[in-house]
Amino acid sequence: MAGGLVGLFDDVAALAKLAAASIDDVGAAAGRASMKAAGLVVDDTAVTPTYVHGLAAERELPIIKRIATGSIKNKLLFILPAALLLSEIAPTLVEIILIFGGTYLCYEGAHKILHAVCRDDHDHDLPAAVKGPNAEEETVSGAIRTDFILSAEIMVISLKEVIDETLVFRAISLVIVAIGITIAVYGFVTLIVKMDDVGLAMTEGDSEHGQRVGRALVTGTPKFLTVLTVVGTGAMLWVGGHILFVSADELGWHWPYTVVHDAEEAVHGSSWFSGVLEWLVNTGISAVFGLAWGLLVVGVVSKLPIGNKDDAHAAAH
Repeated sequence: MAGGLVGLFDDVAALAKLAAASIDDVGAAAGRASMKAAGLVVDDTAVTPTYVHGLAAERELPIIKRIATGSIKNKLLFILPAALLLSEIAPTLVEIILIFGGTYLCYEGAHKILHAVCRDDHDHDLPAAVKGPNAEEETVSGAIRTDFILSAEIMVISLKEVIDETLVFRAISLVIVAIGITIAVYGFVTLIVKMDDVGLAMTEGDSEHGQRVGRALVTGTPKFLTVLTVVGTGAMLWVGGHILFVSADELGWHWPYTVVHDAEEAVHGSSWFSGVLEWLVNTGISAVFGLAWGLLVVGVVSKLPIGNKDDAHAAAH
């Protein structure tokens, strides 16, 4: 009896180790998937604070909470089931969707650059408070719609990382990615949005050092948002271009990514810095291609009946 009990404990311990290993595998896969989507996460973080610009300070946190709730619903209730179903019945379509998604990212990145270069004072650039009493509802609705597109890309990129795993493994990994990225993005957005409020409160304190820090926060927040927007735009072009290269390679069109790989090999060496150079070459080529492809798409869209007037104006200049 004692031997049987010891054997049972051994079996339970073995199962526990197996379960722990599986959890580690899922966590590692979710981490890799999240890193693949890092460029989109940066852009999502850069975009969201603009939605509460101009609204009353006491409404900022409730609005961010509503947008975050909409974001997690987008990921878990709509995008996740569709992505899992697609990966089961037509995994090749995942690559095609990624190509469309990569094209959209290139388009958005190029459009942002054109809009910055040929900037006009359009109504959509006005603070929400100037637009009227319905601005809050419009803000939340618009933010959730934009989040749906970015979330779809994040989830599909993450799915690509675990597409060869079992359905349950894929589902758990994507749930972890969805929840983790949403918390990270909107938690960081909250810190950014309230940073100037914290700084303003510190300027009204008695401490001279605190006042200096407060003034630095107040003046530094807009600059930080500008830097974050630039980084987000660059990330969109890099990620979009890289997606197009890799997806084309997966579908059998190898030469574009072969060119990138050959360029990486040209700077390959034995030192630690060669790895950095290889990454910079890959990133640079992907970003340049992403910008070129995005500008082409902006030009095409501006000629279509559905083309936005801003796109047409930017493309014309």
